[in-house]
This record gives sequence, C-alpha cells and structure tokens, in this order.
Amino acid sequence: MPHTHTAKKRGRQNEKRRLRNRAVKKAIRIQIKNVLAARQGPADKLQAEIRAAIKRLDKAAAKRVIHPNMAARKKSQLARLAQAKPQLAAKA
Repeated sequence: MPHTHTAKKRGRQNEKRRLRNRAVKKAIRIQIKNVLAARQGPADKLQAEIRAAIKRLDKAAAKRVIHPNMAARKKSQLARLAQAKPQLAAKA
C-alpha cells in the first residue's frame, strides 16, 4: 500500500485513467465491429461507419490512449476494406 499522500493520489489518478482508457478502447472495438457489419449493406452506410471509426481512432491516438502507429494501421485496414467493397459488388 502507498504511504505518502502523493503516492495515494497517483494511485487514484491511475485508476481513473485506466477506466477511461478502457472505455475508449472498447468504443473503438465496437466501432470497428460496426464497420465490419456494415460491409453487407449499402456503400454509403459503410463509408459513414468508416468515417466514425477513423474519428475515434484519431482522437484516441491524439490523447495517447493508443499508439499513433496502431491508429494508422487500423485506418489503413479500414481504407482497404472500403476499396474492396465496390469490387465485391462488381463480381456478383
């Protein structure tokens, strides 16, 4: 257990940050699942979901909740997904 006042405060701050970071990461995962689910629907819905996911990723990276390289990697994956959508429709 921490003894000093500052160590106790640091523990409280860390706990608040941990919960906030978990909530942000969970929101990102849910948004990416929404993008994957929107692949079956119309292309405009897919684009809207991708924009929302990119916004969440950028905000999390700006606040260093996730690493900026991870945000860039996820955004790239989503962009490739959006590019593949019209090709899938053309083959059908």
